Amino acid sequence: MQKDENLLVGTEYPDDAAVYRLSDEQALIQTVDFFPPVVDDPFTYGQIAAANALSDVYAMGGRPLTAMNIVCFPCKKLGLDVLVEILRGGALKVAEAGAVLVGGHTISDDEPKYGLAVTGLISPHEIFTKGAVKAGDLLVLTKPLGSGIITTAQKGEMAPPAAMAEITRWMAELNKDGADVARQVGVKACTDITGFGLAGHTAEMIAGTNLSAVIHLSSLPLVAGTRELAEMGLVPGGAKTNRDYLANRINSTGEIDEVWLDIVCDPQTSGGLLMAVKKSEADRALQLLQAKGLTYAAIIGEISGRAAGQVFLS
Repeated sequence: MQKDENLLVGTEYPDDAAVYRLSDEQALIQTVDFFPPVVDDPFTYGQIAAANALSDVYAMGGRPLTAMNIVCFPCKKLGLDVLVEILRGGALKVAEAGAVLVGGHTISDDEPKYGLAVTGLISPHEIFTKGAVKAGDLLVLTKPLGSGIITTAQKGEMAPPAAMAEITRWMAELNKDGADVARQVGVKACTDITGFGLAGHTAEMIAGTNLSAVIHLSSLPLVAGTRELAEMGLVPGGAKTNRDYLANRINSTGEIDEVWLDIVCDPQTSGGLLMAVKKSEADRALQLLQAKGLTYAAIIGEISGRAAGQVFLS
């Protein structure tokens, strides 16, 4: 791989975006993400996909600057009106983030897919990385879990309407306020919860360190109905993939509850930020997050030195 001293975060790290230094005071954040629809309404789908792509910039501690649409779409099958609504939803979310939509690229495809390539700005001295965790840090999650399970249930028309409405609202919510709070309380380690689920992204934060993480299951913020749907087996295939991948890295302080395993391994769409906060700042962080309307924000665990690289469920 080509080496460049200005590439501060690249592919050698399991981080959310690349960071390239422009000067001693400024660096670019670059990321890209797109996926098929997770909801039926095209406008809402556009909002969720855009919020998800923008999230990687927030997870690095930066501010989005520009965005470019990435579109795969069956125009003859679905019609341009649907595409217009997807792009309208995305454009409004980009504007809400304070970024500028500067173009993009569209190709014909049998399955719709939409997302963004995003460029952000950050000071090289203020970057959040996954691996900057310290023993004693508390883990704070800013959004509820349940998107993979609830949207899977929705495909079979088995999701409670209230649960689907609630998780849809949170999937479309920017992680902007969460990142603002993280900066205020001096966070150095952060990620967003997406396809690898809570357990997978927690494991990434301690990878390559001599630290472990403890997740308190009773503290996890779930959209009402999530556990009941998981108990019915309405769990996406990605959760099993995540469970298999993490089999040697997840432990439990008691008998492992299979339903909780599905929940912590449930792949999330546009999930919240997971930040490692100094114990002395955790309560203030929680107060600030909830004051910004992030009502599900919770302290869900901590970083310890118990067994390197392991995620414990308690």
